[in-house]
Amino acid sequence: MAHPIPKENSELVRLIVELRHAARSAKAPIWATVADRLEKPRHRTVPVNVGHLERLTEAGETVVVPGKLLAHGPLSKRLTVAAFAYSKEARSKIHAAGGVAITVHDLLKTRPDGAGVRLLA
Repeated sequence: MAHPIPKENSELVRLIVELRHAARSAKAPIWATVADRLEKPRHRTVPVNVGHLERLTEAGETVVVPGKLLAHGPLSKRLTVAAFAYSKEARSKIHAAGGVAITVHDLLKTRPDGAGVRLLA
């Protein structure tokens, strides 16, 4: 029997269940790790800013952020970024740099095996 997920956000709970299923069926441990990070309480997560993407990634990479992406810092690289939520400014900075901001669910559909996806948290 699966353990209950102590979250009130039904969209988040649904995403965690889908990530765990994808991790088992596609044998992709990255999705299990993303589910674990999303399941943590918010006060135990480290905020990720757009400036972190600028410093820690290469142009053209696909990055998943388990949580909310915030807008502090510059971004000049073209990236595909998947996050559970974005601040309005973070989304606009990604688009201004020529990148794409998608949801984790959309990334899961396009890359169920997790190949070429980098976890940033």
